[in-house]
Amino acid sequence: MATAFQVTFDCADPDRQARFWAEALGYRLPDPPDGHATWDDWARAQGIAEDHWNDARAVEDPEGKRPRMYFQKVPEGKTAKNRMHLDLNVGGGHSVPIDDRRARVDADVARLKALGATDERGSREERGEYWVRMNDPEGNEFCVQ
Repeated sequence: MATAFQVTFDCADPDRQARFWAEALGYRLPDPPDGHATWDDWARAQGIAEDHWNDARAVEDPEGKRPRMYFQKVPEGKTAKNRMHLDLNVGGGHSVPIDDRRARVDADVARLKALGATDERGSREERGEYWVRMNDPEGNEFCVQ
Protein backbone atom coordinates (compact mmCIF):
# COMPACT_ATOMS: atom_id res chain seq x y z
CA MET A 1 0.00 0.00 0.00
CA ALA A 2 1.29 3.46 -0.88
CA THR A 3 1.94 5.95 1.91
CA ALA A 4 0.05 9.23 1.82
CA PHE A 5 2.22 12.34 2.16
CA GLN A 6 2.16 16.10 2.05
CA VAL A 7 4.84 18.45 0.74
CA THR A 8 6.02 20.87 3.45
CA PHE A 9 7.72 24.21 2.85
CA ASP A 10 9.56 26.21 5.48
CA CYS A 11 8.92 29.88 4.78
CA ALA A 12 8.63 33.42 6.13
CA ASP A 13 5.03 34.10 5.02
CA PRO A 14 2.84 30.98 4.94
CA ASP A 15 -0.25 32.84 3.74
CA ARG A 16 1.54 34.35 0.72
CA GLN A 17 3.18 31.04 -0.17
CA ALA A 18 -0.10 29.12 0.18
CA ARG A 19 -1.95 31.59 -2.03
CA PHE A 20 0.81 31.49 -4.67
CA TRP A 21 0.90 27.69 -4.81
CA ALA A 22 -2.90 27.38 -4.75
CA GLU A 23 -3.06 29.55 -7.88
CA ALA A 24 -0.02 27.89 -9.47
CA LEU A 25 -1.42 24.36 -9.09
CA GLY A 26 -5.18 24.90 -9.23
CA TYR A 27 -5.39 23.96 -5.54
CA ARG A 28 -7.58 25.59 -2.92
CA LEU A 29 -7.20 26.77 0.64
CA PRO A 30 -9.21 24.45 2.88
CA ASP A 31 -12.37 25.74 4.47
CA PRO A 32 -12.20 26.62 8.17
CA PRO A 33 -13.65 24.11 10.66
CA ASP A 34 -17.42 23.97 11.04
CA GLY A 35 -18.83 26.81 13.07
CA HIS A 36 -16.20 29.32 11.91
CA ALA A 37 -16.62 31.71 8.98
CA THR A 38 -12.86 32.26 8.58
CA TRP A 39 -9.59 30.78 9.78
CA ASP A 40 -9.03 34.00 11.76
CA ASP A 41 -12.32 33.35 13.57
CA TRP A 42 -11.16 29.81 14.32
CA ALA A 43 -7.75 31.04 15.58
CA ARG A 44 -9.45 33.64 17.78
CA ALA A 45 -11.77 30.95 19.23
CA GLN A 46 -8.75 28.74 19.94
CA GLY A 47 -7.05 31.57 21.87
CA ILE A 48 -4.18 31.82 19.40
CA ALA A 49 -2.46 35.20 19.64
CA GLU A 50 -3.02 37.30 16.50
CA ASP A 51 0.72 37.53 15.80
CA HIS A 52 0.69 33.72 15.31
CA TRP A 53 -2.27 33.52 12.92
CA ASN A 54 0.10 33.27 9.94
CA ASP A 55 2.35 30.56 11.43
CA ALA A 56 1.03 27.91 9.04
CA ARG A 57 -1.22 27.44 6.02
CA ALA A 58 -2.15 24.55 3.75
CA VAL A 59 -3.52 24.08 0.26
CA GLU A 60 -5.31 21.05 -1.11
CA ASP A 61 -6.16 19.51 -4.44
CA PRO A 62 -9.90 20.14 -4.88
CA GLU A 63 -10.27 16.58 -6.22
CA GLY A 64 -8.31 15.10 -3.31
CA LYS A 65 -5.97 13.17 -5.63
CA ARG A 66 -2.70 15.07 -5.36
CA PRO A 67 -0.62 15.73 -2.23
CA ARG A 68 -1.56 18.42 0.24
CA MET A 69 0.97 21.24 0.58
CA TYR A 70 1.79 22.71 3.98
CA PHE A 71 3.61 25.98 4.66
CA GLN A 72 5.14 26.61 8.08
CA LYS A 73 6.80 29.77 9.33
CA VAL A 74 10.45 29.45 10.33
CA PRO A 75 12.77 32.19 11.62
CA GLU A 76 15.63 31.62 9.16
CA GLY A 77 15.57 32.48 5.48
CA LYS A 78 16.48 30.25 2.55
CA THR A 79 20.26 30.15 2.12
CA ALA A 80 21.04 27.49 -0.50
CA LYS A 81 19.64 25.68 -3.53
CA ASN A 82 16.76 23.30 -2.86
CA ARG A 83 17.73 19.63 -2.70
CA MET A 84 14.26 18.77 -4.02
CA HIS A 85 11.94 20.76 -6.27
CA LEU A 86 8.59 20.50 -8.00
CA ASP A 87 8.22 20.11 -11.77
CA LEU A 88 4.93 21.55 -13.03
CA ASN A 89 3.98 19.48 -16.08
CA VAL A 90 1.94 21.81 -18.27
CA GLY A 91 3.39 21.06 -21.71
CA GLY A 92 1.38 17.93 -22.43
CA GLY A 93 4.15 15.35 -22.71
CA HIS A 94 6.05 13.89 -25.65
CA SER A 95 2.91 13.22 -27.69
CA VAL A 96 2.60 17.02 -28.10
CA PRO A 97 4.92 18.65 -30.67
CA ILE A 98 7.82 20.55 -29.04
CA ASP A 99 6.66 23.91 -30.47
CA ASP A 100 3.24 23.44 -28.85
CA ARG A 101 4.80 22.33 -25.55
CA ARG A 102 7.08 25.38 -25.62
CA ALA A 103 4.08 27.67 -26.17
CA ARG A 104 2.15 26.04 -23.29
CA VAL A 105 5.13 26.29 -20.95
CA ASP A 106 5.83 29.91 -21.89
CA ALA A 107 2.17 30.83 -21.33
CA ASP A 108 2.22 29.25 -17.87
CA VAL A 109 5.52 30.97 -17.05
CA ALA A 110 3.89 34.32 -17.83
CA ARG A 111 0.92 33.41 -15.60
CA LEU A 112 3.21 32.38 -12.73
CA LYS A 113 5.30 35.54 -13.05
CA ALA A 114 2.09 37.58 -12.68
CA LEU A 115 1.51 35.68 -9.41
CA GLY A 116 4.97 36.61 -8.07
CA ALA A 117 7.34 33.94 -9.43
CA THR A 118 10.62 34.82 -11.12
CA ASP A 119 12.55 33.10 -13.91
CA GLU A 120 16.02 34.65 -13.86
CA ARG A 121 17.65 31.39 -14.99
CA GLY A 122 15.44 31.22 -18.08
CA SER A 123 14.59 28.29 -20.30
CA ARG A 124 16.39 25.20 -21.55
CA GLU A 125 15.76 22.75 -24.32
CA GLU A 126 17.53 19.44 -24.18
CA ARG A 127 16.89 15.87 -25.41
CA GLY A 128 13.41 16.76 -26.67
CA GLU A 129 12.44 18.45 -23.40
CA TYR A 130 11.72 22.13 -22.82
CA TRP A 131 11.52 23.69 -19.37
CA VAL A 132 11.89 26.95 -17.50
CA ARG A 133 13.55 27.05 -14.09
CA MET A 134 11.68 29.43 -11.78
CA ASN A 135 11.56 30.65 -8.17
CA ASP A 136 8.43 31.00 -6.07
CA PRO A 137 7.95 34.28 -4.13
CA GLU A 138 10.39 33.15 -1.40
CA GLY A 139 13.06 31.82 -3.77
CA ASN A 140 12.26 28.10 -3.79
CA GLU A 141 13.22 26.61 -7.14
CA PHE A 142 10.73 24.81 -9.36
CA CYS A 143 10.49 24.01 -13.05
CA VAL A 144 7.71 24.39 -15.58
CA GLN A 145 7.86 21.81 -18.34
